[in-house]
Amino acid sequence: MALSGFASVPVVLRFPIALLAAVPALLVMDRVMASLPEGTSPPAVAAGVLTDTAIDDAPGRVAAVAHYLAGLGTGLLFVYLALLTETLLGGASVVSVALGALALYALMVAFFLFVPLPRAPGVTDARRRAIGRDWAIAAAAYLAVLVPLVVALTLVAA
Repeated sequence: MALSGFASVPVVLRFPIALLAAVPALLVMDRVMASLPEGTSPPAVAAGVLTDTAIDDAPGRVAAVAHYLAGLGTGLLFVYLALLTETLLGGASVVSVALGALALYALMVAFFLFVPLPRAPGVTDARRRAIGRDWAIAAAAYLAVLVPLVVALTLVAA
């Protein structure tokens, strides 16, 4: 199913649309993370790695900045992947958007599981698994908000 008008929106507008859509996606992600046992640990993992401190002692401000900047950047990455899948599939469609979203989900989870999480000081293997599971759930919630918002706002701009 083609998304008529979607690809006609200039790239210069699609990236700011993604930044705008990332804000509510991050807010929903925050609520989901707060409801999970280790849900708020992923930003602390980033802060712990950046400051070389245990995640339970990681600076909250560093965790918040890392979390929100990464969330905004991930919105931009979604647009890039959407553009890439549109190019590969010959146009914007539900399939191209879904493939871009699935690729981004895989990148979000794999990056977190293989880059910052193993480097987090003082985290046991059992806790690492719990943090990874909760991160996968929070990432899915983020994309469940981001993707439809980017599509809807882009279609409105068309």
